[in-house]
Amino acid sequence: MASFSLDDIRNAAEAKYGSTDIELGDDTIRLLNPLRLPKATRHQLAQLQDEMGGDDADQEELLSEAIRLVAEHREAADKLLAAVGGDLAVLAEIFDRYGRGAQVGEASASRD
Repeated sequence: MASFSLDDIRNAAEAKYGSTDIELGDDTIRLLNPLRLPKATRHQLAQLQDEMGGDDADQEELLSEAIRLVAEHREAADKLLAAVGGDLAVLAEIFDRYGRGAQVGEASASRD
């Protein structure tokens, strides 16, 4: 029978469901995997993603709000968004990279 410590399990979870980190000067902005977010926040993120598909959706606003939801701290999100300066292409690339890093977690996010 295999035996694992809780630290082993935490390390494995971090490796599999870790954050997407963006370096911003001397700071690192951490965007948390959906599985590391509270259930209510995961639900809000899913709603925003649904809204992004709408024809008249304000993509800049929705992507900015998604970053605020998944950032480790609100101040970090605000700092990142200020640095992006409303550039929709950069916001889309950030969210795309976040999505690729979080795919494994999103597939399992409904298990609550």
